[in-house]
Amino acid sequence: MSAVSDRKSQVEFCLAQQQEWDLIVVGGGITGAGVMLRAAQAGMKVLLLEQNDFAWGTSSRSSKMVHGGLRYLVSGQFSLTRESVRERELLSRQLPGLVKPMSYVYAHYKGKWVTRIGFRWLMKLYDLFAGRRTHRALNFDETLLMLPGMRDENLIGGTRFEDAVTDDARLVMRTLDEARALGGAALNYVKVNSLIKAQERVAGVEAEDKETQQHYSLRSKCVINATGVWVDSLWDGAGEQAGQHVRPLRGSHIVLPGHLLPIGSALALPHPDDGRNVFIFPWDNTTVVGTTDLDHKADLDFEASISQAELEYLLTLVNYQFPLCNISAADLISTWAGVRPVLSEDDTVSPSDEKREHACWSQPGLVSISGGKLTTFRCIADNALALAKECCDLPNFEPLPEQLFVPIKKTLKPEYLSTAQHYRLRGRYGKQLDKWITQSINTGYIDNSPFLWCELGWAAQDQQVVHLDDLLLRRTRIGLQLKQGGTKWLPEIRELCQALLGWDDAQWSAEEERYRLIISSYYSIPEAVNG
Repeated sequence: MSAVSDRKSQVEFCLAQQQEWDLIVVGGGITGAGVMLRAAQAGMKVLLLEQNDFAWGTSSRSSKMVHGGLRYLVSGQFSLTRESVRERELLSRQLPGLVKPMSYVYAHYKGKWVTRIGFRWLMKLYDLFAGRRTHRALNFDETLLMLPGMRDENLIGGTRFEDAVTDDARLVMRTLDEARALGGAALNYVKVNSLIKAQERVAGVEAEDKETQQHYSLRSKCVINATGVWVDSLWDGAGEQAGQHVRPLRGSHIVLPGHLLPIGSALALPHPDDGRNVFIFPWDNTTVVGTTDLDHKADLDFEASISQAELEYLLTLVNYQFPLCNISAADLISTWAGVRPVLSEDDTVSPSDEKREHACWSQPGLVSISGGKLTTFRCIADNALALAKECCDLPNFEPLPEQLFVPIKKTLKPEYLSTAQHYRLRGRYGKQLDKWITQSINTGYIDNSPFLWCELGWAAQDQQVVHLDDLLLRRTRIGLQLKQGGTKWLPEIRELCQALLGWDDAQWSAEEERYRLIISSYYSIPEAVNG
């Protein structure tokens, strides 16, 4: 069965039958995926609808970090930091190979002794939340060994600590896969246009399949609105009643070839211009610099992209901290920008000073969620479901366990996979890997990326790919990790995937044109956007 016919059958099964769902989740980012999984674990009949692709928004364009957030600790957000560190520990244990420990270094310079002493105390508290010690002091030589080429004038040493890194889009897909295995259903490119109301109570949604323009009326006992920056469109002003509103904040990143800035740890440091904390960190075979924090005024229905000012801001940081590298815009592989749904009470507050807690609001039959972090998606989902239980006619369910993902039993490694490949694939695909691993697979890497050719085939055949950008930007990340979005490999990708996707030559050509436009418009340097 091709991807086209498979999607058609899924849509017909989920939408065409007249049934009442226990829960409809609107939004296919990490928050919506988490709600779907927790609801499925509670035995609910749950349907998730996403107007674009899964993880299309911020959940594929985050900083990829599963972390407590030291700056939240600095600003006094102790409960958020404690919760985040705890969730980091849980995810690292439950998703080995997908959520991976990463060492971080904070460099200390002469004349900053107050900062140095304060940082040590922060790290003690950070490790106390984790229940284990991860930090230690580094001397001058040890710091430069971990971060070769770093500015060493007045350098005293550093502090090493630990957080984690992930592939955010794959984390969303893995979460959805676990929910589907428990009977949940999820559809991309199905837009919820409005709510159905009966006697002043939300009783379902009016939805449209964007691929066929067919409309559906779907009934449910409860609707959870997990649409991130779009939450206002369905929440009927509940946030404003609570004195808060969603403030869309853009965070942009630049991606460099790893060999141009080869670092073994993430570097957390203040920007020389404004003192904001920014990260330079290794991600697969690349080095990423980010993030910015600015009000996003553009239309939210269009993908966000980096501005010229943001590009210069991040390049200034790199060249200040690594003066011998001489990095320019021409060296970049790609850029990306995401829009965070930050809850605000006062837009005059600096974006970087806004709090990152989530909030839930309810009205009969509807719960809306916004704010929060990638790391704490389990807690956000549980809060939303607890509120839904109070205001909606949901089946009774017991408190949910901490175990979010089904433990994967150790299996024999096929001889054609290296130990590292097998470990990584297990983390990325979980039990789904079992149905592919016995097949004859192409274990060659796609250019200078960690992705195998077989992963493209798996995605095209079995992971609800509707457009080429779904395949290359979210099911795999080669659109971010290869120059020009990996377009030089499109002939080989076409040979492997076209039949699996069920596209004729005209559709492939249209998809290729669409993909090239997306890469040049939203994932390249600003000159390419404007030129």
